[in-house]
Amino acid sequence: MQRLLRVLPGKRVVGDAEIDGRRVLAKLFVGARCARHWQQEVAGLAALRLAALPTPEVFAATALAGGGYALLTAFLEPAESLAESWERLSRRSPDAADALALLAPAVAMLGRLHAAGLVHDDLHLGNFLRHDGQLFVIDGDAVRVVSRGVRLPWAAASSNLAVLLAQLPPDRDGLLPTLLAAYGAGSGQHAPDVAALRAPIEKVRAWRLRDFLAKSVRDCSLFAVERSGSRFSTVLRGQADVLAPLLASPDSAISAGEVLKDGGTSTVARVVVNQRALLIKRYNLKNLRHALGRLWRPSRAWHSWRAAHLLRFFAIPTPAPLALIEERFGPLRRRAWLISEYCHGENLLRHLSADCEPPGDEARALLALFASLRQQRISHGDLKATNLLWDGEHVQLIDLDAVAQHRSAASYARAWRRDRARLLRNWPSDCVLHRWLARQLPAA
Repeated sequence: MQRLLRVLPGKRVVGDAEIDGRRVLAKLFVGARCARHWQQEVAGLAALRLAALPTPEVFAATALAGGGYALLTAFLEPAESLAESWERLSRRSPDAADALALLAPAVAMLGRLHAAGLVHDDLHLGNFLRHDGQLFVIDGDAVRVVSRGVRLPWAAASSNLAVLLAQLPPDRDGLLPTLLAAYGAGSGQHAPDVAALRAPIEKVRAWRLRDFLAKSVRDCSLFAVERSGSRFSTVLRGQADVLAPLLASPDSAISAGEVLKDGGTSTVARVVVNQRALLIKRYNLKNLRHALGRLWRPSRAWHSWRAAHLLRFFAIPTPAPLALIEERFGPLRRRAWLISEYCHGENLLRHLSADCEPPGDEARALLALFASLRQQRISHGDLKATNLLWDGEHVQLIDLDAVAQHRSAASYARAWRRDRARLLRNWPSDCVLHRWLARQLPAA
């Protein structure tokens, strides 16, 4: 084993390895149910190969002398998952043609999989790899044979297809007709109707959001969580090593950084870690009464952490949340810290002139932001212009303590009217910018 790629303690180790001079991807299955998972992986890859679906070649599948099982497959190099490709593409707001060029082959591949009587029970863009101009399906453990060689019934196929399509942010739903045409071409059938998939897609999206927010405060492959009687912390696992000094002593980092705000309820500082600008926000306790009032409730940092992940789940611009820390006394909560990316943008109170309409890019970004919030029924709760930052491409939302997603249209309409009124109060009612916003923003 040359390099570890993924470690699931007590379950699986995946790494870049070598055997007999050949470079391989090694999956070592350990733990109580390792035999079952190894067998499922081997069977799933065999089913993909039998259906002539591209998947990495298997070199060896064997029991280990000391316990557990090994699966060695071809190491695809260079290779990039569609999740990585999509993340890179999303950073520059791809047009429809670029997005379809990336996504349509995966949807067509799923059509081929369904035509062969197979389903993939862990459908996400990370399980499709591009290598030498070809798309590969991976993770045989999740491949299940429903009716080998016989096309899946539409009920099973549609629910599986909805899982993949639900990975897309809602603002990309306009791509669905073309993606469904690609699915039809792959499956050898007519393209499914978009309307028939709306409900299952929304159902999967709601489930994915609940699952993701739950994972953000639970030790898992994405997040590293530590808890004791006096402290709770969660950090993006990929950032844990870099942020370790900040997690160990956030107050020291604040003192050494550039303090941007030092108020009664919060202290905000800009810090630099490995030439990367970050923001630390400490949520203070003003006095004994304030402290007693916060003891039993999730901290404002906790709310902001979940709100930031909620917004980013829907591709709504906000600085990336990296870590959350809470002081605790058993179940009681005290001070808390939130660590996020630092946005270098200027707030809209400074950036926009009251005497004219916003420039084209800023106007489009601002209206796109509110359209996305409206589509997901998300309110901000303190929509001051200083909480909106222009980063040169997007308008980013900050100060997320009061962000809420509303279940009903009526509840959201009430919250939106308050947000709208708060935003308009930033500028005199007779100025050009105020009048433009009043015309452009829906009343409810």
